[in-house]
Amino acid sequence: MYRRLIFVLIFAVVVAGLSSVVLYQAVIASVQNQPRNSGNKLLVAARDLSIGDLIRDSDVKEIAWNGEPPANALVKLDAVVGRGTIAPIYHGEPILEGRLAARGAGAGLAATIPVGKRAVALRVNEVVGLAGFVMPGMRVDVLVAGNAPGSANPMSGTLSRTVLQNIEVLSAGQNIEKNGNGKPEAAQVVNLLVTPEQAETLSLAGSETKVQLVLRNPLDTQESTTPGTSIAKLFGQPEVAPAPRPVVTAPRPRVVAAPAPVKAPVSEPPIEIFAGSKRTVAQNGEGR
Repeated sequence: MYRRLIFVLIFAVVVAGLSSVVLYQAVIASVQNQPRNSGNKLLVAARDLSIGDLIRDSDVKEIAWNGEPPANALVKLDAVVGRGTIAPIYHGEPILEGRLAARGAGAGLAATIPVGKRAVALRVNEVVGLAGFVMPGMRVDVLVAGNAPGSANPMSGTLSRTVLQNIEVLSAGQNIEKNGNGKPEAAQVVNLLVTPEQAETLSLAGSETKVQLVLRNPLDTQESTTPGTSIAKLFGQPEVAPAPRPVVTAPRPRVVAAPAPVKAPVSEPPIEIFAGSKRTVAQNGEGR
């Protein structure tokens, strides 16, 4: 019985020793695989930076970074200070090139406008602005409603159609940051990010027609082709094609024949008649 107990104790000691060796090797391997301090320096935000902020010296601090720095990370102070932010940068987050506006672009709303785009202000109310749910970063469609020019039937001439699709909201009022909690915020003006050609369309629509914004899913980027609708179609009535305009032709000028030239009378030479010693002069058959 004692031999069996001694054998069990020896077996337990051997198993414990082997477990200790395996655990020791695992700890050594994990320590060796940890990144070593390579001496890299990195610039991080010293506070939370909002969209449109102008970065100053006090907004940035330099820290030691273990391992390779993130792609497009800025490491020189003069490459960061004086530039505006086009995306939020949180406290302690590395400052990346893609989060900053181009040098010389300044700060504020203008710095967030990409090259080749324009920001167009559109006056909205609670209905047009979707009860305040139109917020920066969202995507909308722009609908217009009005009377088409040259329509003979005023009912069928009232049309509603989509003129712009998948337009990004740049700001709502003076707020250019996204609302994280999703609560509606009333705004009287929204700025839409459009191309120069779309800016002309939006400017004309805002001054000559009624404009309505339609909220869309930001993941739905496909544009749809819609025929538009009219009052007649809304009530199931046939649409009346506009009557053709009468063609007015200018009257042809009347050709008046020129009067025949009047010939001047040809005077005949006088005729002398002698009767004896008497002399008579006759002019055009008349004597005197």
